[in-house]
Amino acid sequence: MTQAQLAQGTSPLLAVRDVSVVFGGIVALNGVSFDMHKGQILGLIGPNGAGKTTLFNCLSRLYQPSSGDILMEGVSILKRPPHRIAEIGIGRTFQNVALFPNLSVMDNVRVGTHARTSSDIISDSLRLAWIRRSETGVNNKVREILAYLDLEEVAHTTVSGLPFGTQKRVELARALAADPKILLLDEPAGGLNHEEVYVLGDLIRKIRDERHMTVLLVEHHMGLVMSIADHVVALNFGKKLAEGTPAQVQADPDVIKAYLGSKDQ
Repeated sequence: MTQAQLAQGTSPLLAVRDVSVVFGGIVALNGVSFDMHKGQILGLIGPNGAGKTTLFNCLSRLYQPSSGDILMEGVSILKRPPHRIAEIGIGRTFQNVALFPNLSVMDNVRVGTHARTSSDIISDSLRLAWIRRSETGVNNKVREILAYLDLEEVAHTTVSGLPFGTQKRVELARALAADPKILLLDEPAGGLNHEEVYVLGDLIRKIRDERHMTVLLVEHHMGLVMSIADHVVALNFGKKLAEGTPAQVQADPDVIKAYLGSKDQ
């Protein structure tokens, strides 16, 4: 999907509007704005301390902006608590995997479906017919996602005994189980070797194309971001430094200075 196609009068799926975050007098974000369009892979980059994780946590409602707004399909998400963010189609992974270590892979992924189910404790305890049908549907969905991410062989393995790279795929599977419209990926390449990063890039594109998801990628691995992103937003010291295609951002003098330092330094 080209930037020209995205710009043909379409409303953004996600709009970040002048978002600032202040922690005890420290400005973590300062008036950041950008749009994400449906079907886009957007890379959010910046040196350590640039504000990437702070912004990411605002999008998933772990942090409350000090000012500004975040709109999903034209509606503010800021009054929605974190545990209800998946209901509107926002799913995420974490830089340090946040799985249930003593549960199996299948049970961890099954947790991801809860945002899209409507059971209650009474219906569950009575084992009503619609609950049984729902459980069958959930199990079928989980199996499909495990197959999609090549996790079938470890479906019944306890997560704590798996390699880190596999745990990252399990967390991705859990996020996909909620059928998000926007998939927030927090440092998905962290801890992966070169070959695993290459495979990850293909997988992210595959998820976007085949599962029709929009992806926001926070990542230090510049090779990954620049090879798969349609659009890149660069932050530094809490402010937006540059925005555009990967080629435009890579060539931006302010971005080069932020990453490499100026000749005067």
